[in-house]
Amino acid sequence: MNTLSYKTVSANATTVQKKWFVVDANGQNLGRLSSQIAMIIRGKTKPDFTPHVDCGDNVIVINAEKVGVSESKKESKTYITYSGYPGGQKIRTVNEMLVKRPTGVIEEAVRGMLPKNRLGRKIFHNLYVYAGESHPHEAQQPETITFDI
Repeated sequence: MNTLSYKTVSANATTVQKKWFVVDANGQNLGRLSSQIAMIIRGKTKPDFTPHVDCGDNVIVINAEKVGVSESKKESKTYITYSGYPGGQKIRTVNEMLVKRPTGVIEEAVRGMLPKNRLGRKIFHNLYVYAGESHPHEAQQPETITFDI
């Protein structure tokens, strides 16, 4: 009887190969873009994905202020923050967020698609969002990705 032994490959912090990618958010749909970014920084696009390890790549998002959001969602979708003090609740719409802090719209969308635990908080640090065309990560030689969504 011929028995083949296959071993399950489990990634760990020393065996993970991290890459850097640049994504242009100009005209991209917010939800579809965020789900693709979340999959990359989580590591689900890699063949050696391990659920309990940070095996994802680093993603740089540029032109965050030009991300596409439907007109009805710009008025109806709200972001709520609460400081913990009486009267400390702030409610902002997507329009207000795009004016005050355009990077926050993409950050919140991606954060909501990551695990809600220590690993999710650690993985979130693999995301870098910038409002303009430039970013300070040229030394990492990032590859440009485009999504067909």
